[in-house]
Amino acid sequence: MDLGGGGKGGKGGKGGKGGKGGKAPASKRAPQSRSSRAGLQFPVGRIHRFLKDRVHSQQRVGATAAVYTSAIMEYLTAEVLELAGNACKDLKVKRITPRHLLLAIRGDEELDSLIKATIAGGGV
Repeated sequence: MDLGGGGKGGKGGKGGKGGKGGKAPASKRAPQSRSSRAGLQFPVGRIHRFLKDRVHSQQRVGATAAVYTSAIMEYLTAEVLELAGNACKDLKVKRITPRHLLLAIRGDEELDSLIKATIAGGGV
């Protein structure tokens, strides 16, 4: 049976267990980037800034929008680079060139429909 006037029992007031009010001196953690928090390589903060620049008339951009966009960009980049690396391996060279990127994109049906751009130095 609780006769106190609140959720926490005890003497009332702000603190939990007596003593003077205020928080205990928390151990200061090293700052962690939003990219590392999300487990991404692409810069979440920079993409958030770019998204805010592109939005019209003082509209707001949610914090998770930048994380989601970074994840999508990282995935697509990894996919293209993996396919271009496979093209390099097939041609027995060690350096990815624009030609290899073009072969990778045009060889994949979904990437071909997604990327309609002309790649400079990619050939025909």
